[in-house]
Amino acid sequence: MDSELSGSELGTQEYWESSYNREIRNYKSHGDVGEIWFDEDSQQRVIDWLLKQKVDKKSNVLDLGCGNGMFLVGLANEGYDHLTGVDYSPKAVELAQNIAGDNKLNITYKVADLTQPQDELGTFDVVHDKGTYDAVSLCPDNPKEKRALYLKTVHKLLRTADSLFVITSCNWTEEELEKSFAEKFVKHHTIPTPTFKFGGKVGNVVTSVVFRKL
Repeated sequence: MDSELSGSELGTQEYWESSYNREIRNYKSHGDVGEIWFDEDSQQRVIDWLLKQKVDKKSNVLDLGCGNGMFLVGLANEGYDHLTGVDYSPKAVELAQNIAGDNKLNITYKVADLTQPQDELGTFDVVHDKGTYDAVSLCPDNPKEKRALYLKTVHKLLRTADSLFVITSCNWTEEELEKSFAEKFVKHHTIPTPTFKFGGKVGNVVTSVVFRKL
């Protein structure tokens, strides 16, 4: 892909550390689990899709850029019990651990930079990304290189060719994702998302696509 997104503070670890430090204080004071970056309904759409596909509840699931961990909380409440979340923000992991612990849920959370190899994490049947590829794309420094490193890491995290990589993006269209992922992944399914009409053309507010690795 030739085009790149403009760099943003949303692509920096410092921004997320500051944000989640504030979220931790709010959670401890008011029990507020925090804000959703974009499209609050997308996590539930992915959970509903996994349930509809009858994805085995013993599957090993990894949430990339887990934030407050509510996607995995949702899966745990549906009976999935091999759940791992990673984030490069230690404060995000701290918040997610607090929420899971208070809900007596057995979810593993770890700090990890997904632009670096993550062999110690193992491999997974389902890998989920909501907004993390977007954040990598917004990195002010070498975003194209970091996107490539991220995809290399994700590819190795998928256990088999049948494993699923589910990604929701607010910055990239389905066609752009397919083009960027073409060397390592093939599209398996599109999860319907809300549409809008402008100038006679129909578009999507966000994109949710399921890939399998080549």
